[in-house]
Amino acid sequence: MKAAVLKSFGAPLAIENAPAPVLGTGEVIVDVVATRVLSYMNEVFSGERNYALDLPIIPGPGGIGRVRAIGPDATRLNIGDWVFCDPTVRSRDDIVAPDIALQGLTAPGAGAMRLQQHFRHGSFAEQMRLPTENVKRLGAITSAEATQWCALGTLLVPYGGFLAANLQPGETVLVSGATGNFGSAAVSVALAMGAACVVTPGRNEKILADLVRRFGSRVKPVRLTGNEDDDREAMKRAAPGPIDCVFDIMPPSVNTSVVRAAVMTVRAYGRVMLMGGVGMAGGAGLELPYPWIMRNCISIHGVWMYPPDAASRLIALVRSGLLRLEEYEATAFDLDHANEAVAHAAANGGPFRLTVIRP
Repeated sequence: MKAAVLKSFGAPLAIENAPAPVLGTGEVIVDVVATRVLSYMNEVFSGERNYALDLPIIPGPGGIGRVRAIGPDATRLNIGDWVFCDPTVRSRDDIVAPDIALQGLTAPGAGAMRLQQHFRHGSFAEQMRLPTENVKRLGAITSAEATQWCALGTLLVPYGGFLAANLQPGETVLVSGATGNFGSAAVSVALAMGAACVVTPGRNEKILADLVRRFGSRVKPVRLTGNEDDDREAMKRAAPGPIDCVFDIMPPSVNTSVVRAAVMTVRAYGRVMLMGGVGMAGGAGLELPYPWIMRNCISIHGVWMYPPDAASRLIALVRSGLLRLEEYEATAFDLDHANEAVAHAAANGGPFRLTVIRP
């Protein structure tokens, strides 16, 4: 099969023939039709992000495709089914605290690296092999629609955060990082789950206005000034009542004071979900007052990715019409132009934008 191979950090992807995957028990092989390119893939491939990858590797975290081959433990899947390939691979021998690798992207920790040795290659190829439980049926779609269905991979991240938060219909949410690619996805997901109001702080007034245009009066934009105390009070005033849940998805480059200002808007007995990258690139960590957390009974939950059933539940939200993939504008490249796709994704990583490779 044809594949894009990362052979060394800092080198371009090599487009070449690679061995086709061989089916084993507990596995499925999928013909890849479309796969998204993360906006920071260039930083992964250069080594800047220091992701744990044992090279050479075919990168690519998940995608949309059709079932090519199934093992004896698959009883619902059929050859030719349209499916979402979930890249979040979990070890099967510890259900309480499994090791997790992101297939084709990173394997943090010794256990995850052992997973990567087998479920190694990702979706920048004509075929990929996945654990049976990572293949989620989509129902009938067209080949053209597969491009837009790649947005599932972006939407699943905030969906996992809100599932961990036990977000309830009618609650008020604040999305810290709302003007980014994952943050804007969080706004759409929160509204689809029934949030009565989503407070969207940010500095880009054009993007803030676009969120209101897309989703209406339930979105309450706040223009940040950089003054922590003033910004915190402005976010509180924007909400029609107490803020039940704060979801942070800020990137590593952001100053911790911006995150703290948002986190400390949450009401007493409220919940804070941390899914961003603050501190990952070095520098100060997030400092929160112990007395404020304790006396206000604040729940702070770190969340990485999402539970195993999240993808199927999110697909149902899309099928119901509550979550619209049509919000996403996609640009597609063929596999021969994978390097151009990576460069395009880095330059066009804003809200509701997708860069996709179609092998």
